[in-house]
Amino acid sequence: MPSGDEGQYAETIRIEDAERARRVLGNRDRHLRSLREMFAVRAVMRGDVLRIEGQRDAVRRAARVAREVLDALARNPDMDDAEIEAILLGAPSTSPVAEDTTIEVFPPKRRIVPRTPGQAHYVRAVMANDLVFCVGPGGTGKTYLAVAMAVSALKKNRVRKIILTRPAIEAGEKLGFLPGDMQAKVNPYLRPLYDALQDMMSFEQIPRYMERDVIEVAPLAYMRGRTLDNAFIILDEGQNCTRKQMRMFLTRLGPASKSVITGDISQTDLPPSEISGMVEAMHVLRGIQGIAFVRLTQADIVRHRLVQQIVDAYEADASSLAAEKMHPPAGSGGDD
Repeated sequence: MPSGDEGQYAETIRIEDAERARRVLGNRDRHLRSLREMFAVRAVMRGDVLRIEGQRDAVRRAARVAREVLDALARNPDMDDAEIEAILLGAPSTSPVAEDTTIEVFPPKRRIVPRTPGQAHYVRAVMANDLVFCVGPGGTGKTYLAVAMAVSALKKNRVRKIILTRPAIEAGEKLGFLPGDMQAKVNPYLRPLYDALQDMMSFEQIPRYMERDVIEVAPLAYMRGRTLDNAFIILDEGQNCTRKQMRMFLTRLGPASKSVITGDISQTDLPPSEISGMVEAMHVLRGIQGIAFVRLTQADIVRHRLVQQIVDAYEADASSLAAEKMHPPAGSGGDD
């Protein structure tokens, strides 16, 4: 039943089946949070009534999607959470935070829109600054959105070149140990960057632009000694940069260029004795105008629903281990 004051709108949906209501909410209100984030609405469950409030258009669309989930559950009570989430994520977002952050890429009618407020903040930071550090767990769109912004800048002739790079270390394995020549070593390692590009450009465009040196995908070591002018440069897996590598990279930035550095500082593959250059840079460079720092969280994860639960589980386990070290059980750790 619609209701509301001027500038405010609300709809209520009665869900008398308790089990169906639980499924709509999701584990720990997961689906309810997705609904809020997708449409920038307030949504709460009071008894058997789901109340959605916000801007009229956003509320109507959110309510329509909620009803779609209810109808799907009525048809198939055994539908799993992944299928419910697919209905939610498959709906186009009408969130006000996304309206000014739509990213145009090359395929006609293809638009990339941030799915969470955190992602929208990230896109705005890249728009407004020449250097952006973005940290967060896997699945938050750090690299994907950065590549989208780079492709958009190239399409609009704001830059003449895109450079995608990574430090050559991954889970303890260095390029020298991989089979084949340098190109064969590099291609699989930089595959995630190619995958993002292929979602935003035609298969014919990418090799043509690479042949013309409009797009360059290379290990970080290839950046040494260069000045990167009029380019959009993305340094992926920045947490695996040493301090020297990070300083080298940061000083490559030339006129009319923009750079984004992404990474998950909780998953560095550097030796324990080596300080992450990304962590150090984020501390040293704070306060400099034109540099922004963005932190995405578990709430920004847009991969399979299990990814967020996996991240939560690992963090809970790490917190538990830390607590045990600080407060060991009585009688443990004593001399024999």
